[in-house]
Amino acid sequence: MIQRQLNRMRQQLAPHGPGRSQDVTDLLTEDLLPADQQVDIMKRTAHLVGKRLANCMQSPASSDMEKKLKKLALMSLSLAMADCMKEIDSESSLRRTLEMGCCVEGSLAQALAEYEMNMERDVLQPLSKLSEEELPIIVKHRKQLQKLLVDWNNARTRLLQVQKNMSNNPGGSSVVTAPKLESLKEEEEELKRRLDQSKDDYLSDLYQFISKESEYENYFVRLLELQAEYHRKSLAHLTEALGELSDTFKESGQVLVKQPSADVYGVSLTTHLSRFHCEIAVPISACVKLLLMYGMHEEGLFRLAAGASVLKKLKARLDAGASDLGEFRSEPHAVAGALKSYLRELPEPLMTSELFSDWMKAASIKEAEKRQESYKEVLQKLPDENYNNLRYLMKFLVKLAEQQEVNKMTPSNIAIVLGPNLLWAHSEGSPSIVDMASASPILVVNVVEGLISCADDVFPGVVDFGVPEYAVNAPASPELSEVTPRTEHAPTASSPPPAVSGRDADVPSVPPEATTKKVAVKGSPLIEVGSNTWNQPELSPATSGRVKRLAPQRPSVPPPVQPRGPANNETSDDLQSLRPIPRRNVGGSLKVPNMPPPNPPQLAMHPDGKSDGGDTDPSMRNAPQPLPRNRIQSADN
Repeated sequence: MIQRQLNRMRQQLAPHGPGRSQDVTDLLTEDLLPADQQVDIMKRTAHLVGKRLANCMQSPASSDMEKKLKKLALMSLSLAMADCMKEIDSESSLRRTLEMGCCVEGSLAQALAEYEMNMERDVLQPLSKLSEEELPIIVKHRKQLQKLLVDWNNARTRLLQVQKNMSNNPGGSSVVTAPKLESLKEEEEELKRRLDQSKDDYLSDLYQFISKESEYENYFVRLLELQAEYHRKSLAHLTEALGELSDTFKESGQVLVKQPSADVYGVSLTTHLSRFHCEIAVPISACVKLLLMYGMHEEGLFRLAAGASVLKKLKARLDAGASDLGEFRSEPHAVAGALKSYLRELPEPLMTSELFSDWMKAASIKEAEKRQESYKEVLQKLPDENYNNLRYLMKFLVKLAEQQEVNKMTPSNIAIVLGPNLLWAHSEGSPSIVDMASASPILVVNVVEGLISCADDVFPGVVDFGVPEYAVNAPASPELSEVTPRTEHAPTASSPPPAVSGRDADVPSVPPEATTKKVAVKGSPLIEVGSNTWNQPELSPATSGRVKRLAPQRPSVPPPVQPRGPANNETSDDLQSLRPIPRRNVGGSLKVPNMPPPNPPQLAMHPDGKSDGGDTDPSMRNAPQPLPRNRIQSADN
């Protein structure tokens, strides 16, 4: 029993023993071995490439051109442009541009549809056929050959085993063994015949695969050719359209491509000057000119912050390359903030970080003459672009400091707010520079303040700002600022109103004779009261809405106190003679009456001091009498 099991195991393991051919490669020649290995690789490559290429198609696979065009996004874009074009004026340049874009997008969609159809016909379909039909047949034949080879080896092994057993036992049962031997021989011969046939088929497939290898390569070459052809057509359409648009814009005097907007803020000074072909930076010159005309008398210039939205709008306008800031003449603080922001956002400070140590050494000199000479030496080391812009800016700051009585901006105040924006040190550097930067705020302020104070000596010559001198020294226009009286206390009848200076110089002064006025009161002597009613020019409706008028002054004489209760005839006569003192109007434009209000109704009095209804109506005897307006009751009541 054990011997039979061992023999069975030997039969099963015999095909895998040494000297036994159990693999297809043992049947192939050396020239066919590479082809046998490349079949599976080529099949996997054709499948993956075809799948990814199909995903790149923008329209579903179809042989109809119209169906493809309807599914393309470029054609939808072209149709959208055509619909929008109908609502625009026919003479508008935008309509011509949209019309050209519509035609170009339609041409691109047509070229894309043709490209996809050619790609499907020449690349996708052959790759799909190769990965799903041709190469799978070769793989199938190889598997069949491998199976027949294993079956033939097993049948051959069984036949050899029977022959061996018969030779070892010649006297055995030959009647039973002979038919079995014949059956094994027939089985082995049939398997051998089928194996040879399958081998021939597989070898034929391999030879055919080798012959078509160059054809398979052409599929990928055709893919690149079709892509190149499509892109060439697209580029030709785009180039032609852009050329026509450029010619159209040149004829109309417009520029097709504008300069980029990021050439002002955050750009180096040299790049900005070369881009705009100027010597003074556009933000510096534009802001300085506007401030010279409308901001020299503005208190706290460069110190007070402007509205964030206005400053953002102004910076965007400057960043677009605009130099006309006329619409911001009523916002001098925003203009000053835009100039300060430009200086702060420069990659390299206007006074250069390379000369930071030189500026610090010059500022540390105590003697004024030597310090001034040191400033001149450092200025000579500045590049020409930096020197010209710094000289332009310092000359303007000198004019600003000349109006310090009005704008409160002394050279020291200007240096405090502008110094850190003109000079700073590199964050990285030697320890000496880092240590010096720790004390830099005070020294930087001293440097800028010194340059402003001695600007006429260190910056020789006169700078032409393009602004008339009378416009620089003139006070602020009342149409651009509010008129606010600067009075410490309300003027009285004995003291004239204080003089108005600065932006408020346009307010007419009060004539001395208009400070007091005598008011006639019935039955009493003239009462002298304070008044601020004088001849004041009428303002225009546009101006009066923005100009603050002086508030009417209060009477300087307190109103008399009216006693309560019964009184004699003399007292009642005095009370009847008194009238409330009215407020006076500043000018004639306010809708306030200049005449005093009427007296309140008074009860008729008898000669004995009693009223008419005192005896008949007891309930009214002790009733309080009405008081006139603007009267103060006595402390008793």
